[in-house]
Amino acid sequence: MDLTFDTKLAVNYRSPSQIIRVLSEAWVKDNGYCPNCSVQPLSEFANNQPVADFYCSHCNEQYELKSKKAKLSNVINDGAYDTMIERINSNNNPSFFFLTYSKTFTINNFLIIPKHFFKPDMIVKRKPLSLTAKRAGWVGCNIDLRQVPKSGKVFLVKNQQVIPRNNVTQQFQQTLFLREQSILSRGWTLDVMKCVDKLPERFTLAQVYSFSDVLQSLYINNNNVHAKIRQQLQILRDKGMIEFLGRGNYRKLN
Repeated sequence: MDLTFDTKLAVNYRSPSQIIRVLSEAWVKDNGYCPNCSVQPLSEFANNQPVADFYCSHCNEQYELKSKKAKLSNVINDGAYDTMIERINSNNNPSFFFLTYSKTFTINNFLIIPKHFFKPDMIVKRKPLSLTAKRAGWVGCNIDLRQVPKSGKVFLVKNQQVIPRNNVTQQFQQTLFLREQSILSRGWTLDVMKCVDKLPERFTLAQVYSFSDVLQSLYINNNNVHAKIRQQLQILRDKGMIEFLGRGNYRKLN
């Protein structure tokens, strides 16, 4: 995998946004692959496709690309808030590629967040544009990556190091079970995963219970948070993400 942009492709462009769009999309086309089935290359949608930028001709996964010069940040700018929320709640929303690059046009990070990790609470509404703006009243959004569990950030390139393709597809496929859940059930699983992320490699049920108040505030209509936590830990155990060691003890497997 070549970790540099081919800057010759942008010699006829002047707009910085157009330049990076051309360079980053060409790089993904030449170097990217489908994290779900490893097929390469990815196919491109027609320009101005409202849903996504790339798709896999083998498994039909769809991907949208976001590129940024600088380090990978916790908050990523996106488009219209209402459109993003609608997409998250639909069945055909794409997964997101996030690409960061240096001022020398070298790839620093390239990762995917699978679509089943997106929840409405990670989409942050921005203030409407002012009345004097060209698109007065338009409301954009940011994607808060801090709301994504560790297993939902699948790196193809991390800190300029290429991750083995087998590792990428294994991590991607391990969480596909989330797509089989309802939005509410998936939300519970993702939130418990985030709690587990904050604990050491070996942890106890009591340590997960310490997040009960946080989870209760998210699911105010649930009257038995402890039982729900145990249910989610069993799901994560059955899916090979944690190991039950007995007597309320667990170990992370990833």
